[in-house]
Amino acid sequence: MTGRRTIEEFASGFHDEPGYLDFARFGPPGAGVVSEQNAQMEALTRARFGSLDVAFDQDARVREAVAELLGFSAQQVSFQPNTSIGLMHTMFGLTGVVAMSPAEFPSLPYAATRASAALGRLEVRWLETDYGRVTPGTVREQLTDDVTAVAVSLVDFRTGYLADLEGIRQVIGDRMLIVDAVQGFSVIDANWSAADVIVSGGQKWVRAGHGTGFLALSERAAAALEPVLSGWMADDGEMPLDDVRDSVRNAGAFRVTHPDPRAQACFAAALEDIADVGVAAIQGAVEDRVGQAIDLADEFAIPVVSPREVGERAGIVVLEPQPDHGTVLAASLFNHGVTVTARSGTVRLSLHSCTGPETFQLLRGAFASYQSAISQ
Repeated sequence: MTGRRTIEEFASGFHDEPGYLDFARFGPPGAGVVSEQNAQMEALTRARFGSLDVAFDQDARVREAVAELLGFSAQQVSFQPNTSIGLMHTMFGLTGVVAMSPAEFPSLPYAATRASAALGRLEVRWLETDYGRVTPGTVREQLTDDVTAVAVSLVDFRTGYLADLEGIRQVIGDRMLIVDAVQGFSVIDANWSAADVIVSGGQKWVRAGHGTGFLALSERAAAALEPVLSGWMADDGEMPLDDVRDSVRNAGAFRVTHPDPRAQACFAAALEDIADVGVAAIQGAVEDRVGQAIDLADEFAIPVVSPREVGERAGIVVLEPQPDHGTVLAASLFNHGVTVTARSGTVRLSLHSCTGPETFQLLRGAFASYQSAISQ
């Protein structure tokens, strides 16, 4: 995808304060999303003639925007309010044996376990992993004939490891590959054709705000998944009055009712801005910032436990100081106005393409204070 804007023009649309390094938790929306939200609210508030038609047109717009980034068709995409709902649709519709790591973000194991308990059509097979990293080798060693699907995160939320989707596809053959893409969608130029099911929210790296997301299905997945949680909107025709019809056999089958058109408009606006600059350009800028953060941690002898190789990392850097130093590091970052996620003895930094010099200055000051404190 060739960008129509420069990465500098893209970054200029965001106004998060220096020190923000928590995009893996939440990505502050940019000017384009805020403007879109205000415009949609203004139109709905005044109920201008034709404004409802414009609002309901956002569904087609957002599906086209997602499809462009994935290389799918719009019919293969369904808007969802978040990643978890999309994964629930997927797991409740799945039959057979699904293999996944128990260390995945809870959305995946919860959806699979709930579906298994409720319907009895799905068995969950837990994969043993190398510190939570699901690799082609990990899958190959534990793959059995009865496994019908493999589920994995594009980027692991704890380790920052970037999964090799093409390698996993080669290993699993014609089994279904389900990808929770929320920690990498829009900042990783992945080969999405390797996946059968792609689910993501827009509140993190896309920076579209909460209440945004999608479910995308290959033709094979659309034919195989049963649309259990399927409402009256899962029909391409007129409103089904006095009749309950069969669902369409595409991603639209996983619609329940009208989504929030404001959320759809915000998601579409964010995705259109991303398409204008190109995911590859954003990924390159993120890789540069991640490299700077790793170099800075090395300078202050703070152990980095997330991947260092460019092909194995995305926007997350995980630091793991000695057990008795974790609180000191977290406090130093807090005192210097650096926003991160500290959990279970690790500190997770997540950097976007707009992370600038001021943030790195604050990070350097926090690391210096930390080093001084543990040296006393």
